[in-house]
Amino acid sequence: MMAIDCKALSADFSTRRSGTTAVLKSVQLRVMTGETFGLIGPSGCGKSTLLRILAGLHTRWRGEVSIFGQTLQPDNYPRNALLSTVQMVFQDPYASLHPRHSVGRALLEPLKVNNIPEPARRLRQALDDVGLPPSIEQRYPHQMSGGQRQRVAIARALLLRPSLLLLDEPTSALDVSVQAEILNLLNQLKARYNMTMLLVSHDAGVIAHMCDRAAVMQDGAMAQLLLREQLAIYGGT
Repeated sequence: MMAIDCKALSADFSTRRSGTTAVLKSVQLRVMTGETFGLIGPSGCGKSTLLRILAGLHTRWRGEVSIFGQTLQPDNYPRNALLSTVQMVFQDPYASLHPRHSVGRALLEPLKVNNIPEPARRLRQALDDVGLPPSIEQRYPHQMSGGQRQRVAIARALLLRPSLLLLDEPTSALDVSVQAEILNLLNQLKARYNMTMLLVSHDAGVIAHMCDRAAVMQDGAMAQLLLREQLAIYGGT
């Protein structure tokens, strides 16, 4: 089964000043179950919008989209069916965490809302998965480093054991020395939990390090498909 199948996917943004602007233009994308697929291209080319559509966060789109065989509709995202299947890690870990919620509260809430048994045990397992000590539960976002905040964001995404992890520039806000740690962590977690990953980046080196295949995006369209053997060459340019 395909993890992601998009056909003729187009999307728009509307503003009062400029009217309707096309962001995605008839995108075709197929991601196989178990692979890490990369989307690379300059800012504004539509990479993040594609991820937001798959996560149900952008509804102005047309075309055909399915996730593990579950059909998506622009105005009716199947959240009940996909809540434990699809999770997203955002670019800025500080912005994605509530500044007044401790780590413990941020991670316990989704477990309690979804009636996950033994939430405290699941929380501790998530922190251990990303290499954080139990004491981090008491901290707030401003009390942690950028790398720690991103680990917390990844731990939160893993709480419901998703089959598909959407990663929107997960290391671009981090120091270079921390980026490799987070990328290696993601590879370890992918193998441990048998996940499929869709990774957005503007960094060819990150895509080459992480991905089995990748697509280069330009002006909202897929300009080039890169196979594994091509990624090393692309990442070295």
